[in-house]
Amino acid sequence: MAKPLPVSPLAPAQFPEMPVINGVTFASAEAGVRYAGRKDVMLALLAPGSAVAGVFTRSATRSAPVLDCQEKLGGDSDAGAAILVNAGNSNAFTGKRGEASVSAITRALAEAAGVPQARVFTSSTGVIGEPLPHERIIDVIDRLIAAQEAGAIPDAARAIMTTDTYPKGAARTVEIAGTPVQIAGIAKGSGMIAPDMATMLVYIFTDAVCAQPKLQAMLGRLTDLTFNCITVDSDTSTSDTLLLGATGKSGVDVADNAAFEEALFEVMMDLAHQVVRDGEGATKFVQIDVTGAASDAEAHTHAMAIANSPLVKTAIAGEDANWGRVVMAIGKSGAQADRDRITIRFGETLVAENGWVHPDYKEADAAAHMRGEHIAIAVDLGIGAGKKRVWTCDLTHGYIDINADYRS
Repeated sequence: MAKPLPVSPLAPAQFPEMPVINGVTFASAEAGVRYAGRKDVMLALLAPGSAVAGVFTRSATRSAPVLDCQEKLGGDSDAGAAILVNAGNSNAFTGKRGEASVSAITRALAEAAGVPQARVFTSSTGVIGEPLPHERIIDVIDRLIAAQEAGAIPDAARAIMTTDTYPKGAARTVEIAGTPVQIAGIAKGSGMIAPDMATMLVYIFTDAVCAQPKLQAMLGRLTDLTFNCITVDSDTSTSDTLLLGATGKSGVDVADNAAFEEALFEVMMDLAHQVVRDGEGATKFVQIDVTGAASDAEAHTHAMAIANSPLVKTAIAGEDANWGRVVMAIGKSGAQADRDRITIRFGETLVAENGWVHPDYKEADAAAHMRGEHIAIAVDLGIGAGKKRVWTCDLTHGYIDINADYRS
């Protein structure tokens, strides 16, 4: 970036306190992949026996690191594992050269860290279409291994940032059968955010015991409720990756455990909301509820149509209670809708009911809600029992400023 970005007005007050996850260590380094004077590579090392699950973008142009990670996920392993992430260059749309870069990095890291190459997972984020200077990353591998610390996850969160204005972390502790089980996660993402079975870059770690197939199934379920319900700009990244590592060091098996799944859900939702709050140029955090749809899937379609509409998002940025744009988005979504059954609310204000503006509607009431930082839009379609909640942000000129300057 040409100059540091101001921190989002929707950012949390501070990075959260993060627990140490027994069986995971972290380190970060300056490799100079693209940025000067900042850490841009992080390495997490997981203890032998760790299970690793993941979900990824379904973009047809997904990057070489994504394809490599997808091939490596599978069953349990007695070996350790490594996750290496670089910022500044996505190694996407780089053809065979990109595949060669991934191979070179994973081979070098496997040899240096003493883990199988099949258990080395990499991610790259940043500019698309430029060769990854992987030699710079390989040059700092020994330094990353030597600097490993159990409590260094905050630095790891900063090292994976691109247009993010703040590092993102979330953690929970859940007690199961009298034993505390820890969960901690970090994420990056603020633009090119419209996930599809994954999101941006997210890395979550737990000391729970869980067989890989069970861990994978749990992650998939919760992704659909969290990261697949957010959008900043309707654009799905070539590099979206979400990895979950379970070291087993607590000794507590959490397969099919509702309390653990709820805690993991909370970590994932927390991170997903932080990504939206850091949407490029965002000044408003927006929750959209759709009920009364023909199915949950159709409710999701309607909700995302509203959340992704540039006209809706710019109206929110301008604090304009333009409910007609919500009607427009519903009509264009392609999912079932009946004009004469639609009800719309902005916050607590009933705007329209049964396909027509409510007789008691006062725009001043809706306009007052639009002036807040947290905006709630609710739509009931009056057709069935389908429902969905999604989150987005407004669209301001700041989005243009950031993306026009991104490659500078």
